[in-house]
Amino acid sequence: MKSNVFVFSLAIVLLLIPSCNVVKELGGAYNITQCKYDYNSISQLSVSGMDLSKGVSLAHIPQLTAILSGQTSSIPLNLTLNLNVSNPNQSAALLHGMQYILNIDDIQFTTGSIDQALNIPAGGAQLLPMAIGFDLASLLKGESKNAVLNIAKNFLGVGNQSSNVTLQIKPTFMIGGFPVTSPAYIPVSFTFGGMK
Repeated sequence: MKSNVFVFSLAIVLLLIPSCNVVKELGGAYNITQCKYDYNSISQLSVSGMDLSKGVSLAHIPQLTAILSGQTSSIPLNLTLNLNVSNPNQSAALLHGMQYILNIDDIQFTTGSIDQALNIPAGGAQLLPMAIGFDLASLLKGESKNAVLNIAKNFLGVGNQSSNVTLQIKPTFMIGGFPVTSPAYIPVSFTFGGMK
C-alpha cells in the first residue's frame, strides 16, 4: 500500500514538472527503494572525544572504565556506519539524503538525517557512510543499563554477547529540483560484536 502511495506521489510531481530529467530522476528515486542495503563496517569511532578508530589500547581502559561507570553526565559516542548499497536495477539509483532510526537490541538509540548524495549505476554498488552520534549517558539510565553497557562494549570490540541492529532508513530524492521523501522506511538488519 505504501509503495502505491509513493508511486502516486511521484507521478503527481512528474505531472507538475514535465521534463526529461524528471523522468530520469523519478526512475532513479524508485530504483533506490529497490536497492539492497548491507552492513559493511563501523569506522571513526570516538567516545567522549577519545579516538577509538584503531581499537581499544591498554591506555584507554582506565578512562573508559571511569566513563562507563555511570557517573558521567554526558558520554558522546560518534561513529560512521558504513553500508553497502547494491543496485540490481537496469538504470541508475539516485539518493539525495535520508532520515534514519537506529535501534540496537530493541532499544532506540537515536534518530536523525543525513545529506548524502549517491548515484549508483545499473548493477553497481557503492559505500554509504552514515555519520551517527548519540549520548550514551542518557541510555545508561533505568532498566536498559546492562543492555546498553553490553552494546557499548560491542562498539569498543570487547563485548562477549552480540547485538542485533535494526536501522530504518527513509530515502530522500530530488525530483525536478524539489526534495521528495519516501513514505516508508526501508529496514536494514545486522548483528555485530560478541567474542567469536
